[in-house]
Amino acid sequence: MASAVQPLKGDSVAPFASIGTMAAALFEESDVHTSRVSAYSDRVVAVRDAFKLLYGEEPMLVSRAPGRVNLIGEHIDYEGYAVLPMAIHLDTLVAIRCVPPTSSVAAPAGKEGSPSPPRLRVANMDPAKYPAVEFSIDARQEVDTNNHSWGNYFLCGYKGVWDHVHETGCREQPTSGLDVLVDGCVPLGSGLSSSAALVCSSAIAVMAALGFAFPKAEIADLACRCERYIGTQSGGMDQAISIFGERGVAQLIEFNPVRAHPVPLPAAAVFVIANSLAVSKKAETAATNYNRRVVECRLAAMVLAVRLGMDPTTARTSITTLADVEALCAGSSAAPQPTQEHAALEAVRRCLHADPYSASEIEGVLEAPLASVFAHSPTSLAVIAAASTFKLQQRALHVYAEARRVFAFRDAALSTPPDSAAPPSSPVPSVLLSLGRLMDDSHASCRDLYECSSPELEQLVACCKAHGALGARLTGAGWGGCVVALLLAQQADSFVEQLKADYYAPKISADTITAADLPTCVFASHPAAGAALLKL
Repeated sequence: MASAVQPLKGDSVAPFASIGTMAAALFEESDVHTSRVSAYSDRVVAVRDAFKLLYGEEPMLVSRAPGRVNLIGEHIDYEGYAVLPMAIHLDTLVAIRCVPPTSSVAAPAGKEGSPSPPRLRVANMDPAKYPAVEFSIDARQEVDTNNHSWGNYFLCGYKGVWDHVHETGCREQPTSGLDVLVDGCVPLGSGLSSSAALVCSSAIAVMAALGFAFPKAEIADLACRCERYIGTQSGGMDQAISIFGERGVAQLIEFNPVRAHPVPLPAAAVFVIANSLAVSKKAETAATNYNRRVVECRLAAMVLAVRLGMDPTTARTSITTLADVEALCAGSSAAPQPTQEHAALEAVRRCLHADPYSASEIEGVLEAPLASVFAHSPTSLAVIAAASTFKLQQRALHVYAEARRVFAFRDAALSTPPDSAAPPSSPVPSVLLSLGRLMDDSHASCRDLYECSSPELEQLVACCKAHGALGARLTGAGWGGCVVALLLAQQADSFVEQLKADYYAPKISADTITAADLPTCVFASHPAAGAALLKL
C-alpha cells in the first residue's frame, strides 16, 4: 500500500525512523545497559518465534514503545501545560504482518485453517491472562468501553492510524487483515503508562505494516486522540514521551502543538521507581477519578472566567482549560506587575470558594445546564451523572502551581552540567536539594489539592523519605500505581534494598507478589530511548 501521507521535513517533525536490522535497533534504541540489550534481543526473538508458531509465518516487523515515569507535572497536560517525563526501559512489543484479502488465512495453533474474510487477529504472549481477540477491519467500528478488554488498546491504535489517514483527505479504506502478537513488560495499573505504550506501539506497527509514514509529532498526537476511545480524557504526555523519548535525557513536553525539548539530568542524581502494588484502574474508574478531575478543571476554568468578567455564553463555548484563563487572571490582579503564576493563584483564591460547588450553583454561574455544556462529551456526561459536588478551587490551585514547578525543575536541572557527578564524600549538591523539594511539593499538592493519592502511595512515599530520598512523589494518574524518588546515584543500590526489605518483603509474605516480581516492582532508572521499528 502506498503512503497516503507525506512526512514533513525538519528535525522537530522528522518522519518516524525505522531501523534496518534488529541488531542495529537494539544497540541504537535500547537502554544503555548492555545486559538489557542482550535480554531485549532474546525477547524479540521469542516474540518472532511465537508469532510464526501461532500464525504460520514470521512477522513483517516488530515495533516497540516504552512506558514512562513523570518526574514532575501531574494532571496538567490536559490543561494545556508542559510536563517533564522520561522514557523507561520497560516497554511493549507488537509483532505484526499484513494479510492481503486474497490470502488463505492460517488459523492459530490448535485450530483448522481455512480461508476467511480479513480480520484483525490480536494475541498476547501471556494468553492465560490476556486471551486472544478478533475485530473486523472496519476503521469506523466503535470501541466497546463497557468491555474492558486489553485488545481494545490495539483497536484504538488501529483506528487512530486510519483516522489520521482520512483526515488528510485520503478516502482509502482498509482491505487487508492484520495478524498481531503483543508482549508487554510495563506493569498494568502502575502509573507507568502501560496503556500508552500499547497504543503507541500498536499505532506504529499498523502504520508501518500498511505502508504509511507519519512524522513523530503526528504519531504522538494521533496516539493521544485515539486512546480517548477507551473512555479516558488523556492529555497527551504519555504518548508524547513514548514517541519522543531519548536515551540519557528527560523531555520537557509542550502541547498545542506537541513538541519535545531535551532536559539533561544531573549525573549525581538517579531516580528510583517503586510500585505501590495498588492497581490504578484508570479506565474503569474514569467517571469518579480521572475524568472527574478533567471535568472539575474545565468547570473551574469556565466559572473563573465568568467571575473575571467574561460573558457566560463565551465562557461556555470558548474556555476548555485553565490555561485559557491565565491571561484574564493576570489582567485582573491588583498587584503591581504580578507574575502570571501569582496572578492566577490570587484570582483562584479570590474568585472560587473552597467549599465544594453543587451542580445547580455552577449552572447558575454559567447560565446553562451542565448536561448542555457537556452535551458532546459522553465521558463528561458520565462524570456529571456520578458526581453530586465539584471541587473547583483546589483543582485550579494545583494546576497553576504545578505548572510553575515544571519549569522550576527544568531550570534547576539545566543549571548543573549533566556530567558533574558529586564525589561520594561531598555534601548533597544544592541543585538536587532543589529538585527534591519540588518533587515533595508536587506530591503534597497531588495529595491535598488534587486528591489523587492513596494509602499505599502515602506509605511508600513515607518509606522512601525515611530511607534518604531527597524527594518522592506519586507519578502517573495516581489512586495507586508508582512512586518516583530522587537519590544520590551512589545511594541507589542500598536504597532499593531497603525498600525491598521494608515495603516489599511483607507483600511477598502475604503472597501479593513473588521475589521474581521485584525487578519490575522497584528499580533505578535512567532516561531510556523512545519508540522504534525493528525490521526483522
